[in-house]
Amino acid sequence: MRFGLMLNEPSGQDPFAELSDRIAQAVDDGFDSAWMSNIFGLDALTTLAVAGRGHAIELGTGVVPTYPRHPAVLAQQAMTVNAALGGRLALGIGLSHQIVIENMYGYSFDRPARHMKEYLDVLVPASRGEQVKYTGDTLKANLRLTTPGAGFPVLVAALGPRMLKLAGTVADGTVLWMTGPKTVAEHIAPTINAAAAEAGRERPRIVCTLPVSVTDDPDAARARANEIFAVYGQLPSYRAMLDREGAAGPGDVAIVGDESAVRAQIEGLAEAGATDFVAAIFGDRERTREVVLGASKS
Repeated sequence: MRFGLMLNEPSGQDPFAELSDRIAQAVDDGFDSAWMSNIFGLDALTTLAVAGRGHAIELGTGVVPTYPRHPAVLAQQAMTVNAALGGRLALGIGLSHQIVIENMYGYSFDRPARHMKEYLDVLVPASRGEQVKYTGDTLKANLRLTTPGAGFPVLVAALGPRMLKLAGTVADGTVLWMTGPKTVAEHIAPTINAAAAEAGRERPRIVCTLPVSVTDDPDAARARANEIFAVYGQLPSYRAMLDREGAAGPGDVAIVGDESAVRAQIEGLAEAGATDFVAAIFGDRERTREVVLGASKS
């Protein structure tokens, strides 16, 4: 299993320098990848192009929302970033959520799986520099990009069966959040792997991102996780994954405990079928980082 680090958005006056330092530290530590979310702060792709240049590590987005961007426009931006990063980009994309897409951006969230299929039908070939001539129900494209940086993994934030099938047959895998080991083992991995096998494709990546904290007081850490990540227990797509796991809230899927307990939980994710573990560290950062690094080397 590959190990990655989620980059928290910095709050200093020079966020790009701060992030560059964090990425450099991740390289020195031996992490395989570093990831940045794209919510309402810094644009993840632009930030990774600036802060990640010159650092020998895979840099991923977890994830860029699709609806506000035409797939060819996103392909062009991602290709540009991939060129700037020397071919080390992993593009994670996702639908976002109905409350965001409809209430904030004003787009329709009708039939999101159809939207993602059409989006990938344009994005994937366009990002390879291929000619795209496509007419779907919601998207059209007729172009060929000449942007440098063609060819990088495209990962979909896929949780439901239809989205997982798309991630396995069209994209290169999935990026997960708030999805525990039971759900990975019984739902995510079997569904996406079967779809890829049926399509004659290689085993897709399953990038499992979870909060993690090494602590001597796991109950307090779970309560803190419930507080920090409360919104994710209310959004329907993540709520469905928590329900599958039998989890009351985000704290129940957070990886918490002492050194041996956290290491065992990380190993459990690999056994469940995750190909990548991305640590969203909270609490004692240094203690937690050391344990995650130790697990990556075992």
